Amino acid sequence: MDTDIRILSADLTEALQSYIKRRLHFSLGRFGERVGRVGVRITDINGPRGGVDKSCHVSAELLPSGTTLIQEAADSNLYVAIGRATEGISRSFARALGRSLDRRRKRETVRSSRQGQP
Repeated sequence: MDTDIRILSADLTEALQSYIKRRLHFSLGRFGERVGRVGVRITDINGPRGGVDKSCHVSAELLPSGTTLIQEAADSNLYVAIGRATEGISRSFARALGRSLDRRRKRETVRSSRQGQP
């Protein structure tokens, strides 16, 4: 899993990077070689105006199709936003893999029924 983590306007960059990598490993590690490039962007929604909302944007590439899945979460607690986004990308990844598996099974069923015909 190739990760690209960008933390914009945050103070705890080293601690956050470690936390994000750990959460991504827990969420996407079970998919193994099916995970391509993963990008994480952390931003402060309100910017210099202040405010408490933080945003976590996660994008993951599904291999071999190259489809990019995106999940975003916002919360006043940055760690909660990261947790929600990584859990969401895990669910999205599982659904996408399930859909591709269903499509493959349907094609195999059609092929096997045609093979018996003259």
